[in-house]
Amino acid sequence: MDFKLLKVISVLLDYPDDVLFGDDHLAECRKLVMTSKLISPEVRAEIAKFIDELGSMGSIEAQSRYDGLFERGRNLSLWLFEHVHGESRDRGQAMVDLMAQYEAAGFEIGIKELPDYLPMYLEFLAYQASQTDDTMQIRMDIADISHILTVLAARLIDKNSTYASLFKALLQIAGKPLSVIDDELAKMGKIADDTTMDAIDQAWEEEVVDFLSAEQQDRCPSNQVNQRVAETLAQTANKNAEIPVHWVGFDKPNTRTNRDKGVNL
Repeated sequence: MDFKLLKVISVLLDYPDDVLFGDDHLAECRKLVMTSKLISPEVRAEIAKFIDELGSMGSIEAQSRYDGLFERGRNLSLWLFEHVHGESRDRGQAMVDLMAQYEAAGFEIGIKELPDYLPMYLEFLAYQASQTDDTMQIRMDIADISHILTVLAARLIDKNSTYASLFKALLQIAGKPLSVIDDELAKMGKIADDTTMDAIDQAWEEEVVDFLSAEQQDRCPSNQVNQRVAETLAQTANKNAEIPVHWVGFDKPNTRTNRDKGVNL
């Protein structure tokens, strides 16, 4: 089954830099969406509308909207493990494990980014789909994060954001009914806006340091996990810091990805 749609969603969920708006890239994404059999006609139409909206905005307005949605608060964070582990040490170990999964599959990260960044994870799954016929595993991998996707979809709908269409598509690929979003909307109630300056200040407020606890933590093996993930990510970032981002058309042969927008699968 053709999972190029995952690559398209990865590109559209990533920061809308100027590259996305050149050389008919949005039109190419729209074409792939409208020919995909992985999602319903209704969701295809919603994503097509989102792409048209993105194109009519232009890069500056699209980037401003993106910043306001995904990069100011934590409610719509695109870093998966933040929704599961928060800032706990477990997140560090989860990232080490995911990085090992990437490396074992021959998936190279060509930008300085944490491995649990959703657009990157989707690109990894698209890459995996190009290397194997195990489509059920790809669906299961997305289903494993469907609870996060559902929450994000509901919060985007609450904000009347057309980005929600991308999450609807992911849920359908995972085999989940879209009614799960309605269920989430019904139970989540009123969400406080975490993008205001006061909310951001409060979220990043420094906690009081307990020096005795800090000393005990230094003796704790879990501290070694944080050191491992820091070393792993630092090595990857340094190795790839100067790799340029460029667009390769979807009609090119299969290639190992370096997080370049538009790399064909």
